[in-house]
Amino acid sequence: MNKKVKVEELGIIDFQKCWKYQEVFFEEILKIKSTNRKTEKKIATKNYLIFCEHPHVYTLGKSGDENNLLVNKDYLKAKGATFYKINRGGDITYHGPGQIVGYPILDLDNFFTDIHKYLRLLEESVILTLKDYEIKAERSKGETGVWLDVGSENARKICAFGVKSSRWVTMHGFAFNVNTDLSYFDNIIPCGIVDKQVTSMEKELGKSLNIKEVQERLKVHLISLFKMEFF
Repeated sequence: MNKKVKVEELGIIDFQKCWKYQEVFFEEILKIKSTNRKTEKKIATKNYLIFCEHPHVYTLGKSGDENNLLVNKDYLKAKGATFYKINRGGDITYHGPGQIVGYPILDLDNFFTDIHKYLRLLEESVILTLKDYEIKAERSKGETGVWLDVGSENARKICAFGVKSSRWVTMHGFAFNVNTDLSYFDNIIPCGIVDKQVTSMEKELGKSLNIKEVQERLKVHLISLFKMEFF
């Protein structure tokens, strides 16, 4: 099993351009797996982890409800935002500057073949990163993501997840609010959940964070939890 993961840091990149970039890696891994089924000499599959930020964009998962976008496309254009229906799970979410977006494109045959475990470990990496900054975060039963003050009237999400997998190969991933402009969430019902709010590290701590430093801490936890080798 190949646990080496190539990290790609793309900076601020258009959502659709990055989506196509993910698909190149995704299809590459699937092609190798298909070839391996037909030959005795196996080729090791690769793993990738993309980190980036996006210009203002709303994305709707394949099972999502477009009514959870509360504004029309003319309004979005005026706000400098775009909208895409995409092929991940989950409902609607927002991506924008000040957010760590992570796209793990992994062959889970190299790690473990369990999507539930995969999502829980991604969540745990964010929970542990927040703990480093003395923010207590946790899971909310039945709601994928990382949350604060679960079970209270003030429950709020700080990291959203939406993934796609095929033959144990993953793509899409998570959006972790660090210095995010939360006003953009007012234009949607985030993840289709009407009774909970969103938050960011900046809002919780009352100060802007060094997003690269937060990302480095996140990477440490991902390496530990998945037993990855970054290069």
